[in-house]
This record gives sequence, structure tokens and C-alpha cells, in this order.
Amino acid sequence: MTFPPSAIRPSSAPARAPRCLDRATRPFALALALALFVSVLLPALAPASARADATAAPAAQGPSEQPVELVLATAGLNWEDVSEATPHLMCLAERSGTAAMSVGSMTPLTPTRRQGMETLTSGYLGLASQSHRTSRSPQPAEDLVSALPDAPEVVSLDSLPARGADEDPVDPGSARGRALAALDEEVGKQLDAVGGCDSASMGRVLLVSVAPYDPEDSAAVEEGRSPAPGPDRLQVVMDSGFASGSLTSGSTHQEGVVLLTDVVPTILASHGESAPDALPGQVFEGTPASADGSAGDESGADGSSTDASGTDGSDAVVRDTAGVRLATDRSAANVLVDGATWWALGSWLVLPALGLLVLLIPRLAGRRRLSALGRAAAVCLPLGPAAGLLAGAVPWWRAAHPALALTAVVWGFALVLSAIALLGPWRRVRYGPAGAAGALLALAILAESATGSQLQLGSPLGAQAIRGGRFYGISNHLSGMVLAGTMIALLAVCARLTRPRSRVLAVIGIGIVVMGVSAAPTMGADFGGVLVLVPALGLLALMLSGIRVRWWHLLAVGGAAVVAVGGVSVLDWLRPPAQRTHLGRFVDQVLSGELLDVVASKAQQNIDQVTTFWPLLGVLLVAAVLWLCSLVPSRTRMRRLAAFDARHPAARPVRIALGVGAWIGYATNDTGAMLLLAALAVSLPLIAAMLPDPAVGARGETRGDGARSDADARGQVGATDGEAPPGTAAYHR
Repeated sequence: MTFPPSAIRPSSAPARAPRCLDRATRPFALALALALFVSVLLPALAPASARADATAAPAAQGPSEQPVELVLATAGLNWEDVSEATPHLMCLAERSGTAAMSVGSMTPLTPTRRQGMETLTSGYLGLASQSHRTSRSPQPAEDLVSALPDAPEVVSLDSLPARGADEDPVDPGSARGRALAALDEEVGKQLDAVGGCDSASMGRVLLVSVAPYDPEDSAAVEEGRSPAPGPDRLQVVMDSGFASGSLTSGSTHQEGVVLLTDVVPTILASHGESAPDALPGQVFEGTPASADGSAGDESGADGSSTDASGTDGSDAVVRDTAGVRLATDRSAANVLVDGATWWALGSWLVLPALGLLVLLIPRLAGRRRLSALGRAAAVCLPLGPAAGLLAGAVPWWRAAHPALALTAVVWGFALVLSAIALLGPWRRVRYGPAGAAGALLALAILAESATGSQLQLGSPLGAQAIRGGRFYGISNHLSGMVLAGTMIALLAVCARLTRPRSRVLAVIGIGIVVMGVSAAPTMGADFGGVLVLVPALGLLALMLSGIRVRWWHLLAVGGAAVVAVGGVSVLDWLRPPAQRTHLGRFVDQVLSGELLDVVASKAQQNIDQVTTFWPLLGVLLVAAVLWLCSLVPSRTRMRRLAAFDARHPAARPVRIALGVGAWIGYATNDTGAMLLLAALAVSLPLIAAMLPDPAVGARGETRGDGARSDADARGQVGATDGEAPPGTAAYHR
């Protein structure tokens, strides 16, 4: 496979003496400075609840060594149910480490109590008998908890019936309210058997809601109601081995959120046993309670130490609601975000979508004023997702009308980002606003990941804990946006640079920053993103350098991607097990001989997506045809794109690299279709906003060999596009 040098032939315009911050590069230097400023301020945008809880929490974090004596298991219990109306549950919550728990299943079935109980003892999601062969779940399931020498008692409590659509969660007169009261009473009896909730000598107790509902719920059947259709709420988990506060684990790296699969490793660790290497969960972390079951000198949210009755007392257990508040926040955000997203992002995307439509219809794009409005609207389209990510900084879920609150927050952030993209000094050239928009989108995602992924759980663009998956770093859909935003920004930068060497250095410099944040285990932790970015950016640098790209160049770039991924994974693996991300755990899987199973599992999930949802396959085919046609615009009658390529030699190499990266991402990730579609959704409107007017495209198209037409060589393209020919002072103004 070769790319002719003519595809990246530099402009024939006279070159200017390079300067570090000349008029051509000064706007983009300002954009970089602004991005760095935003990335520094981003930690301050974390939700107020998260900041307050982090401030109030003690500095010590780690697993508790107190052995688990009692495990209370139920189903259907979420944080809306825990209140003053359930005094025993509230007492245990206030003296324990707490979190909202994801119980997502690897099987196509909705998580049920039967699945949850097996996970509670085996440590593997779902039923082993129904799991896919690549899930690495033992067949049959093994009860690791009962096999302990001094195994804790596992008590199965009654499940709560499904809640009606308009039912008050704590209505004592409803079937659920009565069941909740009975559950609370039974919890009180079980706690009394191990010393009592108010006793500092109470043994370590875990209370776990293993599923969002029970399909054999007799109360629902008697009332003619069907159980809840799916995991609409995160479930409750409490661990009295930790002082009052929030739990986390290496599975989520998020305060106040853990996984059901983390329970078994926690129980095993408390009894001094190590978990099997293949077990997916991680040990709970938090502030361990002192040996006598108290919280030491921990203070409440207001800074004072209080006992169960609310008075100061050194002999009583400290009880605090900070962890409960954070767990409730996490659960509420996850419950409400899907419904609110339709209004928040949908309302923003209407006008940009219409602007993109204007640009794609030649008759409409030929009207100068309408075309200008269309370009401005199209530039704003990818800034909606960026605003959606930043929306997690505001606790919109606490509002009386969450959907309206989220819509206002998204519009507020999006308007600010749009003003930066449209009104900055880069607005003087057509490709400037689109390049700034791509940079803002990529930088928002990278900065959020670099500062701990604190905004994702309350964001429409983040990975929602209800569905499981990624809780930190850069997920596949975000990786596609980073790829597209970075490539569009590089196109704008390279359009400003006149020398191939300067363009290559720009690609390498920006690429190192983007790949560094994406690959770092403490930041993006994006295994698949490195496999995408290294080949894409490496190929782009090769094409912009002017050399003819041959097969050994491509082989070297692919090898560099594998080496980069392997190196970062090994470095992560060298860290303590509790601190590792999925990068380091991948090394464990390779060492245990599970590499082929992991690859087969990801490939199977990718295939299942397109075979079970045929519209997705159709969209992918359209994306492939559109990309291939864009590589030969003259032959596919894309005259405006051909004219754009004639003016900007980096345009076609950027599209090639962007497409190669997106399709590699599709092939190497289990949800690669989301990566590819995200890249398409970002790049299509931004490239459309860069194109010249239809009249220019009709005169300024290139021939099939990549050479420019006579009209373009005479500078008529720039004149009819409202810009001076390349290389002139007016053009750069």
C-alpha cells in the first residue's frame, strides 16, 4: 500500500520565514494556553457533594482486616428506601462504609436475585450455566465463601416487591412499604445477634442487595404487577468493617460506587485468603474502623463526633451520613440521566443538525448568508457532547425538575464553548472555528480523564454505573471523539504551517500529549485508544513528511502501537493489585494463558452488536462507503472536498489517518462500533464547515492524480471563497 507524494505536495505559495509565534500560529497558541487553563480549573468543577465528602473523609484509605462475620442478602433495595422510616437500615448505614452498587450481568438476561446470589458466593457475574464460553466463569459455579475455614454466615432476607411507576418509595401503606418495614425489622434482629447496631463491639456485617428485582416476587404477582423490567437503580451495599463514609474499589476507582463482584474478594481478603487471579472483582477500600468497631477520631460532616443518639460520647460508635448522601447522589444521577439526556442533548443538536444539512445541499450552501449560519451551527454540533461531559460538575439531579436542570446546564456549557470556537481569533479563516471546536472537544475529554474522571458518573456522556463497564478513564465512545477532535485540530494547525517538517513536528508533539493522557493508567487508562492513536498519528506523520508510505512503514507503526500498549500494561501490572486498572489485569490474563479467550470474547461482542441490531450494520456500511469516497473526491463528484484538498495539502492525509484509526478501533474493541460512529459524528460536521462554497468547488476541483487545476493554481479558489489565495497576507489575516 502506497500513498503518492502528490497527495501531500506542499503549496506552491512562497514560504515565509518560520517564527515560533508568528501571526499564523498565534491563535492556536492562544487556544493551547486556554486549554491548559481549563484543565487546571477542571478539578474545581467536581460536584459539590463529591468535593465535600472528599474533604470530610479521612486521608487513610485501604481494605479492612476485620473478618466478615455476617452477610445479609436481599434484592430490590436501593438508596431511596433507606431513611428515618427504616431505623435499623439507617443505623447500619450511618456506622458503615456505604456505596451504590452496580449489579450488571454479562448474560443477555436482566440481573435477577438468582444470578445475584450466585455472584455473591462465586465472584463471577451472572449464572455460570448461562454465561458465554469466553466469560472465564468456572463450570459449574464454585462457592468460594462457604469454602472458607471460618466462613461467615450468609442470611438470605426477603426481596422487596417491584415499585409502581408513581409509588412513593417509603409509603407504609403500599405493598413495597410493608415489605420494607418487615425487612428493616429482620435486619434489626440479625444485627442484635452479633452485638447490636449501636454497639462498638458488633462484628463485621455486610448488607448487600444482589439484584434490582426478583422475578418470583409473590407480592407483585398477587397485585397483578410485573416485576421491574431492568436494573433501573443501583443497589445498596453497607460494610461495617469501615468507618462511616464512602466505599470504593479498584474496579471503579470512584468514591461511592462498587460492583457486586467486589464482594467475594472483600470477604476472602478479610479472612486472610487471596482471591483467584481470574476473579474479576477487587477488594473494598475506605477508612477501616478501629479494632473495637468504632471509627476512632473520625468526625461527622459538621466536624463533631456524634454517637447513635446524636450526643457526644466516646464509648459509642460514630455515625455519619456523608457516605449515605454520596451513595444517594450516585444512584439518583444514574437513574435520571438517561431520560434527561434526550431533552438536554437532543434540544442542543437540533439546530447544528439543520446547519449540517444546509452545508450538504449545494443549492442551500450556495447562499452566502445561509451558508455562514450553517457553518456556525455545524461547528457547534460536537460541542454539545463536550458540554454533556462537563455537566457532571453540577448536581442537576437534585433539582425539582432534573431534565430541565440538565438541559440548562448543558446549554450553558455549550454556549460558552461555542463562543470560544466561533469568536476567537481563528475565526478569520474558514477552517479556524472547526479546528478550535475539535480541540475543545478533545481537550475537555482528556482533561476530565487526567483529573480522575470525576464528572462521568453524573454526565450524559459518561459511562453509567447502572450498565457496568468503564467507570473511569476514556471509554470507546469518548476515544472516538478524542480521535476525531484531535485530527480536526491537527488539520487546522497544519493548514497554518507551510513546511512539511513543521507539520510533522506538530503531529508528533500534539500526539505525544494526547497519547500520554490516553494511555496513562492513572488518567485515560485507554487500552484500545493507544491501538488507535499510535497507528493513526504515525501514519499521518509519515504522509505529511512527503515520503512514499510503503508496507514496512505500516508494519512499523502497528508494531509501535503493540509495544506502547504492552509497555504501559506492564508498568500498570507492576503496581499493587488494588491500584491496577484493566491494563495491568490484562497482563495477568496473558500470563495465565487467557489471551485467546479475551480476544475471542471481545470479537464475539463486536460481532453480536451488528448481527443482533441490523440498523447498526447499515450505518457502518454507509460510514465505510462515505470514507472511501472521500479519499477520491474528484472521482466521486465531491468537488468542494476536492477544492479543499487542493488548497490544504494536509486535508486528505488527515482523512486517511482518521479513517484508518476509526476502523482499527472498531476491530480491536468490544464496543468498537461506538468508537467509529462517535468519530464519524464529530468529523462530518467539522469537515463540512471547512469546505469552500459550491461555486468554488465547481472551479477548483483537482484531477484524479492529485494535481491542482489551473483555476486553483491562479489563486481563483481563494478569491471566490471570500479569502485571498494561500500564501498572501490577506489569506493569513
